[in-house]
Amino acid sequence: MRAIGLILAGGSSSRMKEMTMNRATAALPIAGGYRSIDFALSSMSSSRINKVGVITQYNSKSLTQHLSSSKWWDFGRKQGGLFVFTPTQTHDNSYWYRGTADAIAQNIDFLKTSHEPYVIIASGDGVYKMDMNKLLEYHIEKNADITIVTKDLGRVDDPSRFGVVTVDSDGMVTEFEEKPIVTSKTLVSAGIYVIRRRQLIEMVERAGEEDGFDLVKDIFIRYKGIKKIYAYSIDSYWSNITTVDSYFKTNMDFLNRETRDYFFNEYPQISSKIEDLPPAKYNVGSNVKNSLVSSGCIINGEVKDSVLFKEVYIGNNCTIRNSIILNDIYIGDNTYIENCIVESHGTIRANSNYVGEKDNIKIIQEKNERYVL
Repeated sequence: MRAIGLILAGGSSSRMKEMTMNRATAALPIAGGYRSIDFALSSMSSSRINKVGVITQYNSKSLTQHLSSSKWWDFGRKQGGLFVFTPTQTHDNSYWYRGTADAIAQNIDFLKTSHEPYVIIASGDGVYKMDMNKLLEYHIEKNADITIVTKDLGRVDDPSRFGVVTVDSDGMVTEFEEKPIVTSKTLVSAGIYVIRRRQLIEMVERAGEEDGFDLVKDIFIRYKGIKKIYAYSIDSYWSNITTVDSYFKTNMDFLNRETRDYFFNEYPQISSKIEDLPPAKYNVGSNVKNSLVSSGCIINGEVKDSVLFKEVYIGNNCTIRNSIILNDIYIGDNTYIENCIVESHGTIRANSNYVGEKDNIKIIQEKNERYVL
């Protein structure tokens, strides 16, 4: 592959509420046994991008633990590899990352010491699968300075979550507005970009001299009309998990067989860090319908239309409906949960009742009494 990869995984989202109090957005659990960043890493690995840098900052502990070994994504090799960058104070810089462009600027040596002519930049909060070789071929064919991966949502979503793009008949970007308050347009940026390595270095350094710290606002949008910016549209599954509703919907999408087959049975598959856990156990009296149940779970009650992550215990006479139960949860007997997300490492007391609404998912975060001395 003639490109290196750069994954921006240092951000947080206030719209995720309690979900990002203790983890970065890129570390959010997805589909029972994955993390959000696995999808970008797997796409780059399957596209034979041998060298990938991950830039972290906010609540990076669980993310760096997840990335502690590069072998899961086949980056453990002599040439290239997986590199994790965190903010570092130096003699001439004591700032945390002030934006995506500043994050790249503070790790500019990663770009300068590489030899590949192109850089593929991706955010760590997207759920998708794509062949980045075709993306690079398109970029070269169009002789583009910058290529932006776009997705037509088909309807007007919350525009303040996305960069909104307008293109001409040849695919050239004519308008690019980052997170507008109001728009009627449905073509949005997927947060994946291609640019020449030397050009990126030049743009980032120039932006830094002018106190420009955001990659999109201070570089890409600024150069619109000056540089040739093209859009590469994808028609396959893509989701951005920066709100509670989008996170819930994305996980629920994996209850659809077509979505599961696309990600996990069709080549290339999604890779992730593997834990040695026993298979799920369904005790007498359990009843599970249309649900994802991960390794290490023990089910005694009823689970319907739900996603259970690793090491979840469901007590006797419990009912779980249309909910997401994250890792390492103990749910006591006679508990009813519907339209909820239960945060990791918690204990739900017996006889509890938690009910959210389909358009207002409730987040449950209980004190973990199992580990109190």
